[in-house]
Amino acid sequence: MTGTRYFEGKRRGGGDLTGDERSSFGVIGVVCAVAGFFVMGIVLGPIAMVCGWLAMGRSWSGNRPTLAVVALVLGAVDTVLGLIWLLTTAGPWGLVM
Repeated sequence: MTGTRYFEGKRRGGGDLTGDERSSFGVIGVVCAVAGFFVMGIVLGPIAMVCGWLAMGRSWSGNRPTLAVVALVLGAVDTVLGLIWLLTTAGPWGLVM
């Protein structure tokens, strides 16, 4: 028995998302980005960026939904602020040792 018959007619490799899935990722990204300003920005920031990227349809061209761009930008800001916070609380030699 070969393994190819099972996958006949099925999409493999993560096909394009539908409009509902994209908007859901946009909302999830914005929620993670806003929550990242208050707690765990170093974790929630990258999650918001990934959700924003998926909500944009994994490309920079074409129509960009507003929630997707907001999630991507706020996620980047969360990540940078989380890294700055991590570096300042570690002290000047905290991360070297």
